[in-house]
Amino acid sequence: MSETDVKRIDLALQGGGSHGAVTWGVIDRLLEDKRITVDSISGTSAGAVNAAALAYGLHLGGNEGGRKKLAALWEAIIEVGAIWSPVKPSPVEAAFGDFGASFTYQMFDYVTRTFSPYQFNPFDFNPLKTVLERVIDFDELRSCRTYNLFLTATNVRTGKVKIFDTANATIDAVLASACLPTLFKAVEIDGAHYWDGGYLGNPALFPFFYRSGAQDIVIVHVNPLRREELPTSSDDILNRINEISFNSALLGELRAIGFVKKLLEDGWIKDEYRDRLRNIRIHSIRSDAALEKFSVASKLNVERKFIEGLKEGGRAIAEAWLNKNFWRIGETSSVDIRKLYDGSA
Repeated sequence: MSETDVKRIDLALQGGGSHGAVTWGVIDRLLEDKRITVDSISGTSAGAVNAAALAYGLHLGGNEGGRKKLAALWEAIIEVGAIWSPVKPSPVEAAFGDFGASFTYQMFDYVTRTFSPYQFNPFDFNPLKTVLERVIDFDELRSCRTYNLFLTATNVRTGKVKIFDTANATIDAVLASACLPTLFKAVEIDGAHYWDGGYLGNPALFPFFYRSGAQDIVIVHVNPLRREELPTSSDDILNRINEISFNSALLGELRAIGFVKKLLEDGWIKDEYRDRLRNIRIHSIRSDAALEKFSVASKLNVERKFIEGLKEGGRAIAEAWLNKNFWRIGETSSVDIRKLYDGSA
């Protein structure tokens, strides 16, 4: 296979707790296809965890290296979660599959709504740090010059987005991107404090415009853009509020991309200026249908059977997407951007 037969893409990975295992499955299937190569990766929260492991794996061994490192990441998450997860269901609860009904989850939910992490987690213990230390050599990752990595975090004091690129990729940068303020203390890096990047970019797309050599962005969605059922319980209402707020920045960036595409396609830009604007092609791999049946509590479920089921679901989603849309990579967007951000898609 010649280089001209290989299609180069950027990957934009959303966060969503353990639902990020769907993203693992999607990426695993994409990288299995030797006609695809990755240029840059942008990730937020769980997407940042996947992105860091993927970039490190790609750096070590190309597509196969990326697949192996993602598998190692989620194996570590399962193993560490079996020891430290605060929300383990009883055998009876697990048998019925209702993770949200778990007594430990209900207690955990009560504590995190009543007390701040500065009170109930004064030593700021985070099992994700153990996982990252086991799976990724960040010194080696920072030496990578082949793949661009962008991790999105939110500056608590300024309310502005912070992008940690490959040269600044550290354990703390990943923890900052995944720092839910109700669970963990703000992560301090160089005197600044950061929370989860999902508030300002889930994930951020704009770094691709300046640093990537690809023109095709594949967004792997974990937070549903659309839900058919009206949320009525307090948990479901809070979960939908979270999904909407964590999708808002992404939809804003898609509007901007759509506006530029319209200017280019309708001939509003003079020929001498057209090469200053990049005609970005957008592709959207959505997991709405696969995840809508799970409660918000399931985002904390790291049991092996659940994680492996999500991974296989992600692979199936990617398989269907490739069969329908592979030919569009390098040619045209596979999704109508306007319909994506106005909610009609």
